[in-house]
Amino acid sequence: MCLDDNVNWYPPYYWVRNSSGGHVSSDRGKQCLIGRFMYSLMHAPEFVIKPRSHTVWEKQCVRLHCTVSGWPDPRVVWYKNNVALDPLANPGKYKIESRYIDVCNTYSLYIFMCVCVCKLLNNDTSQSSDFAVTSFCIVGPVSEYGITFQTHIVDKFGVSFGREGETMSLGCTVIIYPALHRYQPEVEWYRDDVLLSPSKWTHMHWSGDRATLTLTHLNKEDEGLYTLRVTTKSGYETYSAYVFVRDADAEVEGAPAAPLDVRCLDANKDYIIVAWKQPAVDGGSSILGYFVDRCEVGTTHWIQCNDTPVKFARFPVTGLVEGRSYIFRVRAVNKSGISRPSRVSEPVAAMDPADRARMRGSTSAPWTGQIIVTEEEPAEGIVPGKPLDLQVTEATKNYVVLSWKPPGEKGLEGVMYYVEKCVSGTDSWQRVNTEIPVKSPRFALFDLAEGKAYRFRVRCCNSAGVGEPSDPTEATTVGDKLDIPSAPGKVIPTRNTDTSVVVSWEASRDAKELVGYYIEGSIVGSNVWEPCNNKPVNVTRFICHGLITGEKYVFRVRAVNAAGISQFSQESEAVEVKAAIGEYSGSITSKYNKFPPNTMQKRNKAQADSEAREGARAASSDLTEPDPRESKNKWGKRASPAPPYGITVLECVRDSMVLAWKQPTFIGGADITGYFVDYREVIDGVPGKWHEANIKAVSERAYRVSDLKENKKYQFQVRAANMAGVGIPSLPSNTFLCEEWTIAVPGPPYDLQIREVRNDSLVLLWKPPVYQGRDPVNGFYVDIKEADAPEEAWRGVNTKALEKTYTKIKDLKEGEKYVFRVRAQNKAGVGKVSDVTEPVPALTKPGTKEIVVDVDDDGVISLNFECGNMTPDSKFVWSKNYEEITDTSRLSTETKGTKSKVVFNRPGEEDIGVYSCLVTHTDGASSSYTLSEEELKRLLEISHDHKFPIIPLKSDLAVELLEKGRVRFWLQAEKMSNNGKVDYVFNDNVVSQGEKYKMNFDKNTGVIEMTMESLTPADEGTYTFQLQDGKATNQSSLVLIGDVFKQLQKESEFQRKEYFRKQGPHFIEYLSWEVTPECCVVLKCKVGNMKKETSALWHKDRHQIKVDEHLGFAEGVLKLEIAQISKKDAGVYEVILKDDRGQDTSTLNLTDQGFKDLMNEVFSVIANSSTPLKITSTDEGIRLYTFVSYYNDLLQVTWHYKDSAIAFSDRIKSGVVGEQLWLQIKEPTEKDMGKYAIEFYDGKGGLRRTVDLSGQGENRARVAGGLPDVVTIQEGKALNLTCNISGNPVPEVTWLKNDREITSDEHCILKFESGKFASFTITGVNTSDSGKYSILVKNKYGTESGDFTVSVFIPEEAGSKKK
Repeated sequence: MCLDDNVNWYPPYYWVRNSSGGHVSSDRGKQCLIGRFMYSLMHAPEFVIKPRSHTVWEKQCVRLHCTVSGWPDPRVVWYKNNVALDPLANPGKYKIESRYIDVCNTYSLYIFMCVCVCKLLNNDTSQSSDFAVTSFCIVGPVSEYGITFQTHIVDKFGVSFGREGETMSLGCTVIIYPALHRYQPEVEWYRDDVLLSPSKWTHMHWSGDRATLTLTHLNKEDEGLYTLRVTTKSGYETYSAYVFVRDADAEVEGAPAAPLDVRCLDANKDYIIVAWKQPAVDGGSSILGYFVDRCEVGTTHWIQCNDTPVKFARFPVTGLVEGRSYIFRVRAVNKSGISRPSRVSEPVAAMDPADRARMRGSTSAPWTGQIIVTEEEPAEGIVPGKPLDLQVTEATKNYVVLSWKPPGEKGLEGVMYYVEKCVSGTDSWQRVNTEIPVKSPRFALFDLAEGKAYRFRVRCCNSAGVGEPSDPTEATTVGDKLDIPSAPGKVIPTRNTDTSVVVSWEASRDAKELVGYYIEGSIVGSNVWEPCNNKPVNVTRFICHGLITGEKYVFRVRAVNAAGISQFSQESEAVEVKAAIGEYSGSITSKYNKFPPNTMQKRNKAQADSEAREGARAASSDLTEPDPRESKNKWGKRASPAPPYGITVLECVRDSMVLAWKQPTFIGGADITGYFVDYREVIDGVPGKWHEANIKAVSERAYRVSDLKENKKYQFQVRAANMAGVGIPSLPSNTFLCEEWTIAVPGPPYDLQIREVRNDSLVLLWKPPVYQGRDPVNGFYVDIKEADAPEEAWRGVNTKALEKTYTKIKDLKEGEKYVFRVRAQNKAGVGKVSDVTEPVPALTKPGTKEIVVDVDDDGVISLNFECGNMTPDSKFVWSKNYEEITDTSRLSTETKGTKSKVVFNRPGEEDIGVYSCLVTHTDGASSSYTLSEEELKRLLEISHDHKFPIIPLKSDLAVELLEKGRVRFWLQAEKMSNNGKVDYVFNDNVVSQGEKYKMNFDKNTGVIEMTMESLTPADEGTYTFQLQDGKATNQSSLVLIGDVFKQLQKESEFQRKEYFRKQGPHFIEYLSWEVTPECCVVLKCKVGNMKKETSALWHKDRHQIKVDEHLGFAEGVLKLEIAQISKKDAGVYEVILKDDRGQDTSTLNLTDQGFKDLMNEVFSVIANSSTPLKITSTDEGIRLYTFVSYYNDLLQVTWHYKDSAIAFSDRIKSGVVGEQLWLQIKEPTEKDMGKYAIEFYDGKGGLRRTVDLSGQGENRARVAGGLPDVVTIQEGKALNLTCNISGNPVPEVTWLKNDREITSDEHCILKFESGKFASFTITGVNTSDSGKYSILVKNKYGTESGDFTVSVFIPEEAGSKKK
């Protein structure tokens, strides 16, 4: 059956009815048959695969998929909370993808944090799939009434330039085919992706085929990217171009341009906070500040709100009338004058935010003619609880804004709030809004003292009373917390068209609340800078239009926030304004620029990016030169990169594979901005068509290719891109099977990099495997071998698994080439090996330098690196533990020319690690420095010394006494310059040169001294010398209080008196005594400053006993000897020195204790002179005896037997004979055996002499016999006497003649043999041999002697006597 006899079928499937009811084609039957066939294909849409619910972390990206079948093609609409989503109305928030597979369409959506509903519609029926997700949504085109509209935008407006105050119209002709009568497409205008609405500033018109936007009064707020969007039921078409608005001429020459974008941030009943953006043009001198004006709505009277200009681009306006509406404007001022006023803000009412919210939320209900009044029991009031989550949301030097949450307990009625403040460190709370409580949980405080710290709290109140206060905030110091941003980084210009240049730059580091950037350009050599934009842009890439073709320009950039405008960046390199080479360059421009030139945008960004990329690839495919130098010559300074290589698989699951590859050997003279991956299926060894794996370039050298088919084989290729374009693709990879890895051990590490190559070492870096295995990776092993060595030569670098992803390999052989590989391990074992690195020789390249640590004079610790072979595109990249440093809170980077350094902001334990620096676009210039705990401690000590330099001291502050008792305070510094100075401080008061204090500073020796004539009680306290020499300082203190001061004062006075005493005859050493070995007592004194006329008078008990006159020496010793001292010598002795210069006296008290001490010393001398106790036999028994050098009747002696004093009797007696002290034991028995001792008392420990007669008596030395009493012998005869000796130990034998010891010689032979026999032999006696002989034997147990007499006679004399 034909659908309609009056309708014909024309491609592309339009049914067209002619005016006469006939048909255009005569082949009616064929057309009806086609119609029936097409009708038979139609079927309702259905979800083949429905979207599934997702739960994701906040700020994560999620991708939703659904597969839909149906014919004609269904219209797919994504919903959020039952509201259709428009991706253009939310720029950058949503991304749509669609792909046709077999007979179904796959749709994908990327979203952030939302709830979505997806519905499918076509002409026949509909189907929906609801799901919850924290993500976003997509919309696609559809046919309606069997007609597909084709929309074309022609006669388009181009990049436009206007001036403030002018009127500008933008228009395009829109052709919609087929043209239906009265069909109205949806025409929308956008500025910077924000939908515009009709207002007094913007007028919109649609004439049926032309869309026009009129900007009635241009201001800088109107600058931006304008987009026309024409939407039909079949889809939409867009076109965009940029509009630039230049400043109007200043009313005063040199005055700045007008501020822009004035808006109200916060409105309350008594204040409104106004914010604005600073202008790009300052008129040639710095902007001093801004004036804010207000005007009540309905009037034309403008009032200036601030008396002095404010520099911060936010200002609280007070003095408003509650309930009235106001508009605001802002003017800039510099030294030349005031700018034109900005465009006025939107009107805003001065009222409580809670009241404003109620007014917005209230709806007007129709009048029903009936009022119903009900009565309810009044509820008992409840005092509200504490407000919650009180915090300071904004703080400047002019105001502080608080916000909080209502309490959980607030009763049935509403609550209001009181705000209280107190100065930090006190507990004195003061209510701010004393009269009327506020209704909204937000409040601004003014009139706070700048620089002071405050705490805040809030109380709730209602009719039941005032509640407890909230928890107070932390202390907040009043002042501008926002810093002016730092200057942007390197600026790079790139050719675009004959009148435009693409400018890109590095973002300002650590910029807070960044508003955007201003770009300025200057013709080389003119030194005249013109703004390229008058409205800040919040990207780091911008097309500067309106340039002169053929001229060379340089560019610079500034960053803007509310605190002000940063310093200019460094000027860019010069670039000539001319079109880039061919279509290739144009494609790159459209790919990377947020603001494209006059080209039509595609229906969605995915399609536009895809086509731009295809254009780049088509152009780059013409580049067949394998030599990077040829590529560089063809394209100028920069060229597209060479192909990547070494594609490997890091992980494989059922539907995706993770690839890795190596960086191109030639990067084209510019940093690689990303990589594009393609894949193709290989069926039975036959490769298929290449498909794009990623639309947006990936920056890492690893990427997960998704949406693959399990158990299918694939090949991959990768292209690298830089600012010059997308390079040619790599060679196709090996064929990989897409099947899920199930091995227990980890996959291979990847991205091996070699740094810091030296003659004997290098550093190897890698990334951990993507595939972890059954358990997490817990270590790595590194293998090494010589590049030319066989596979069997691989050997391990480490025996213990490494935890980090880098290691320093040492002990390399200089000049040898090495290759490396890495393996990861987990609990299951060691996994696959990584790709092998390229061979690298162990050679230190010429000019290689190392990182140097430095501590400057201000104590700032920095690491410094210098590279001598840099290129214009080289950059210093600093890393910590081989991860690039991005957090600048602890480290700041500074680069000047070929030198770069990182500065430690707050050195601490968090900074311990390995710091490295890599210079890009060089032959691998890099170095590292290990900051250990010990090294950090050392650097901190040096930093402290530099930051707070100390003048080193050789000696600390000390005190000493000089002659006359003068007091000298002094110290010595190591070294001080001529500019050094000293403050002398006593008890925190600086003292100066005068009568009391004498100061001296010898800068050559560093000796600093202060002297005082004497000390008084008022001088007790702390003395300090404070030294300063430039930045270096030091001080030393000495505390003189209490006993220390009294002792010093006493000594000073004594020295003073001594000085005057010594001016005449005086005692150098005062009178004292000593006991000679002969027990003679000598009184002596040393005297000085004597002369002949000086006399010395000796007195005892005030009676003169001796006079020394005419001494005749300047210095000498006076003596008085007392022999055989006795009690009568006790008394007070005195010596007086006297002459015409004066006299001096010395006294010695020898009474009582003084005399006792003297006698004890005499007794000690006597005791020490005693001989050891000896034992001798007498007729009556045994006598023990000792000899002393002198005996004194006052000597106390005690005899002891077995440690007990002996009780004397008739049998045991003691006595003194001359200098012998003895103990006599009559008729001794065995009971008398034992230890005997004599003890001398000397007032101290005493002295004992002992002898042992007990236990060891048989061991005592004895003369057993053999010696006669008398020997008479003729002269000339030989005399030989022998006696037996006993004792243990063997006694010592001594022979005596007439009590004098004799020794053996040729005449008298003395022998002691076998320890038993002592012999006495005279070979030929003569008369001189006559005398008394004795043998003395001694051991530790006693002494014994034997005596005999020798008488020598001459025979003749003997005969005559007989006659």
